Amino acid sequence: MTNHYFLIAGIHQQYLQIFKLIPRGNVISLGCCLIIFLLAACNASDTKQTKAPSNSAIAVTYITAQPVDLPVSLETIAQAEGARDVEIRPRVSGIILKRLFAEGSEVEAGETLYLIDPEPFQNALAEAKAEFREQDVRVMRAKSDEQRQRQLLAQNFVSQRAYDLATADLAIALAGLQAAKVRVQQAELNLSYTAVKAPIHGVTGRSLFSEGALVSANSSVLTTLVQLTPIWVRFSFSDNELTKFGGHLHSNNVEKVIMILPDGSEYQQEGEINFAASKIDSLLGTQQLRATFDNADQRILPGQFVRVRVIARESRAVFVVPQVAVLTSDFGRYVYVIDDANTVMQRPVTVGDWIGKDWIIMDGLKTGDRVVVDNLIKLAPGKHVAPQLKETASS
Repeated sequence: MTNHYFLIAGIHQQYLQIFKLIPRGNVISLGCCLIIFLLAACNASDTKQTKAPSNSAIAVTYITAQPVDLPVSLETIAQAEGARDVEIRPRVSGIILKRLFAEGSEVEAGETLYLIDPEPFQNALAEAKAEFREQDVRVMRAKSDEQRQRQLLAQNFVSQRAYDLATADLAIALAGLQAAKVRVQQAELNLSYTAVKAPIHGVTGRSLFSEGALVSANSSVLTTLVQLTPIWVRFSFSDNELTKFGGHLHSNNVEKVIMILPDGSEYQQEGEINFAASKIDSLLGTQQLRATFDNADQRILPGQFVRVRVIARESRAVFVVPQVAVLTSDFGRYVYVIDDANTVMQRPVTVGDWIGKDWIIMDGLKTGDRVVVDNLIKLAPGKHVAPQLKETASS
């Protein structure tokens, strides 16, 4: 208050002559404005004098970096496919009489799916059998002629040429009989093909032809059949990622394969590698891979996108820190580390995969580093902090 008095008194001495020059009607208004300005200035002056710079340490919680042995792992997007995916085609041409399955249903191997009109093939079989019997009679006659010519030759009643001709006729008749037999077998086979059967156990697709449709042998696709158990999953890794596995991934250096479903949960069955390409794709720069999973409940369907995590047999020492402790800048990811003077500095790190809510730190940390895990928004390099161990803070 004393300071305010002397301030006002000083200003009174300086501006007294000015007031004398102002008309009396305006002196009061000008005086009020001047008093308001002086009070505001005094308050700002007091605030500035009472506000002292704060150099207090920022309270933070930290964890101590300790190495842990974790298996090397890679994760990527994958797509499921049936272990067998078959297009059902007719092996003979004809008219479809019946469809004997429900679309999308599960069928057993050997179960009849379609029935093609068998009557033309029954007639063809009957004709082939008739030809076979006719040829069989010719063989009997040729055998009789050959025996007679043999006897006459022994008595010198016929020439050797006549006997040779009889022998040749018998051979021709036997060959004709064999051809007729094959034609009967082919006619029987064509008749059996009028029942279009499932070659494998699986789930049928949509029927592309209905009853009464004319289908062509080996060209018309009637439906599809997919084997859902086991289910296969296709994926790939770049040659840069494969360096974690020694440059090449195969069944011998993989401990297990885990499928991660679209909802983030892990599939209950572990898989195994059943195919690994022997070379890197020159166009994509990736190694093509495939894993097989049991799918008895048919939970996974062909075409579905999932994630696959491949875990190696070997492990390496890494550090695990909470995800909130890892920040990102234009130069990459980093963490705040507390030095011996309790000031923080940024430490660039190389991250791997996630484990739950933690980052795997592949490079950038060393044993004993104090990594800050909270109040990160208040920090900057060189800031003084009051550190507290996380376990102590939580207790």
